[in-house]
Amino acid sequence: MCWINCNKSSQLFPHCLQGLLGLIRKFKNQPGKEFRILLLGLDNAGKTTILKNLASEDIRHITPTQGFNIKSVVSDDVKLNVWDIGGQRKIRPYWKNYFENTDVLIYVIDSCDRKRFDETGMELFELLDEEKLKNVPLLVYANKQDLVTAAKANEIAEGLHLLSIRDRSWQIQACSAVTGEGRNGLDLEEFTTTTEEAEIASSV
Repeated sequence: MCWINCNKSSQLFPHCLQGLLGLIRKFKNQPGKEFRILLLGLDNAGKTTILKNLASEDIRHITPTQGFNIKSVVSDDVKLNVWDIGGQRKIRPYWKNYFENTDVLIYVIDSCDRKRFDETGMELFELLDEEKLKNVPLLVYANKQDLVTAAKANEIAEGLHLLSIRDRSWQIQACSAVTGEGRNGLDLEEFTTTTEEAEIASSV
């Protein structure tokens, strides 16, 4: 089940996305329930910028995430716990420590960094093979679409063989973390936000 959204302003949500978008839409309809969203991707993909933009926070001063950020957004007794984990090569082995009880996996790709498409594709499919992420809905953000060198979402989907994904609902969304375009894959605007930051200890 999949949908490729190449139109940043598109509001079309086909029936095939019921698994992913249906889950997101139900967040506010389940008072008292907490949802865990895991935000992953290579370094410099724009994960933290996307997270701050989704929460309508200042994005002018962002440094690379050396550990992880936890952003909790709350509305009508529903809490979304968004885990933004650093994407540097030395940190990726620790990703597995955060898989447990994930409700939605968001994977961010730098659409301009074509030299790393193979690397980011490999990391993504390794994630999809993880038992603890089995059947977890996937939202891929094809980020940095505001730049002229950005690959289109459908080009990325084809190049990374996303159409071969058959074990879960998934969506690829063209977006720009800087301008906020393409956020309709997951919009946290109406939620109030609290944030925690931490470094991944070497003993983890």
